[in-house]
Amino acid sequence: MTDRTIPLAGVIGSPVAHSRSPRLHGHWLRRYGIQGHYIPMNIQGADLEAAVRMLPRIGFVGANVTIPHKERVLGFADTVTDRAAVMGAANTLTFQSDGRIQADNTDGYGFLENLRQGAPDWRADAGPAAVIGAGGAARAVVSSLIESGCPEVRVSNRTKARAETLRRDLGTKVSVVDWVQAGNIFDGAATIVNTSALGMDGSPEMRLPLDGMGRDAVVTDLVYTPLETKLLAYARDVGCVTVDGLGMLLHQAVPGFERWFGLRPEVDDALRQAVIG
Repeated sequence: MTDRTIPLAGVIGSPVAHSRSPRLHGHWLRRYGIQGHYIPMNIQGADLEAAVRMLPRIGFVGANVTIPHKERVLGFADTVTDRAAVMGAANTLTFQSDGRIQADNTDGYGFLENLRQGAPDWRADAGPAAVIGAGGAARAVVSSLIESGCPEVRVSNRTKARAETLRRDLGTKVSVVDWVQAGNIFDGAATIVNTSALGMDGSPEMRLPLDGMGRDAVVTDLVYTPLETKLLAYARDVGCVTVDGLGMLLHQAVPGFERWFGLRPEVDDALRQAVIG
């Protein structure tokens, strides 16, 4: 193998030094003996399109995209998958041999696979879902829940207009609950998801009343620093099945790695430990 054939990939963001994706993909590259590299790339918004279009010319086969560029890349991608179009954001770019850019969003896939691994008996159609937050991650979660058969998704967000926009874009199975009444969305919910930053290290705690949470609910929090948030700790104490947010990060990376490096990687405890560090 020559240097020209060594596949390159990476993650694009600004800032990007905090990303755990290099540790994640680096683990897989070493584990499977693949002669490739995955690097972080801090690219400013003004340089984004020119930089991304240059990547396939210098040996890159793809890239992940993180904040704040997930929406902007859709504007110059040559092809956009239906999932990315519905979510209005892309997190995975694949470069074709002719340099064309395909934009995809694998967050919904990662969310569902994490739930299925962490709660094998979980079913989307078991009852309503309650979702806190209405940002890009919420769009991935809500759309994947609806596609999987969830009968109703209740959404509450501190800025109600964002939740209303989500309902407008994703359909009548979405209902919006005012933030001052957000605790009510847990009543009878079979699936409970926090997609906001509440409870993350360095962010405000989630101070919603949780006493409406039923013990039969499956509860997951996309926050993974800490791995067990106060939401998950409460849910565990009342008898719910809980699933931490790290697995979503791990599973959403699988499709991109397979496309770029030609091998479908495994999400297991060794990978979790490598990413946690």
